[in-house]
Amino acid sequence: MEPTGTKKGILERLEAGEVVIGDGGFVFQLEKRGYVMAGPWTPEAAAENPEAVRQLHREFLRAGSDVMQTFTFYASDDKLFNRGYNQTFSGLEINEAACDLAREVADEGGALVAGGVSQTPAYLSCKSEDEVKAIFRKQLDVFVRKEVDFLIAEYFEHVEEAEWAVNVLKTSKKPVAATLCIGPEGDMNGVSTGDCAVRLVKAGADIVGINCHFDPETCLKTVKLMMEGVKKAGLKAHYMIQPLAYHTPDCGRQGFIDLPEFPFGLEPRILTRWDMQKYARDAYNAGIRYIGGCCGFEPYHIRALAEELEVERGFLPAGSEKHGGWGSCLKMHTKPWVRARARRDYWEKLRPASGRPLCPSMSTPDGWGVKKGDSDLMQQEEATTQEQLDALFDKADKSK
Repeated sequence: MEPTGTKKGILERLEAGEVVIGDGGFVFQLEKRGYVMAGPWTPEAAAENPEAVRQLHREFLRAGSDVMQTFTFYASDDKLFNRGYNQTFSGLEINEAACDLAREVADEGGALVAGGVSQTPAYLSCKSEDEVKAIFRKQLDVFVRKEVDFLIAEYFEHVEEAEWAVNVLKTSKKPVAATLCIGPEGDMNGVSTGDCAVRLVKAGADIVGINCHFDPETCLKTVKLMMEGVKKAGLKAHYMIQPLAYHTPDCGRQGFIDLPEFPFGLEPRILTRWDMQKYARDAYNAGIRYIGGCCGFEPYHIRALAEELEVERGFLPAGSEKHGGWGSCLKMHTKPWVRARARRDYWEKLRPASGRPLCPSMSTPDGWGVKKGDSDLMQQEEATTQEQLDALFDKADKSK
């Protein structure tokens, strides 16, 4: 939470070299709390259980987030009504409620509000550019009416669709950020990471970067490739990074979705708060100034980013009031061997054990090679049939 004063816009902050701390993951956190259904991962909780979304916003704000993203991930009508998941609320109602909640909490601490759109089933089903853009435009109309501060096109596996999203968002005349969920190998159509960044900047994105699908180390490598590509093209941009809170050294091209633990067995991979401090420092040293998180990121992870960059930001968040830096609060512990851990070098050198003696350190990701236009990715409003599931089960068994 930034000290009170005149609220500066996102580009004004970045152009001044300020650090902007993003928020964390909503769909995974709210799924664990019982407000989001895994599978669809849609954000109807904004209208159905607003108190849950409001509380998570407040936790991220207290932890140090400078931006409240609207909980509008997968809030396009084609995703909300897909594969038999019948919604009580319309896309309009969900997007409006999400904007209101983000603004309410942002105003409690001087944070900015970012309206977000993400990839669509329509694109994967090979719908036309006009049809996909119309979907983005419906969400944008709400964001403009609700006066969000800037816009984010996030979680795109294909740069082409991200370009279409940026094209639409730029019509608002508001600052636009665009993040892809890709790794160093490039997007799912084979476009290199550097070229992806160049195309986003040319489309009009003011901020480009990576979110989701990979851990901080991999995402940092990917953003560096973006920076190189943009520089080589003679262009300029600001950069952002919002990775997973899971270690993913064994991921394939499509990231953690291919891991056999996705989505219900990922907890052993969670980064510690100390891992997060290293990530924040590495990202800052790379020249990235918008630093946040995505799936798996909890408020204490965001607090770790803010604490690592305390000097650069000039203050600590409210959430640090009861958290001693680098374990210093442990000096008050009853047990002497725990008091001996009240020091930075102990936590920096620690190699955490999982407590799972029969489990491997890494997994073999699934690699089905399913891409845009594949029959298994095609949009359908009716529920997945048992026959369709049986075919997938058989394919999965044969791939082992």
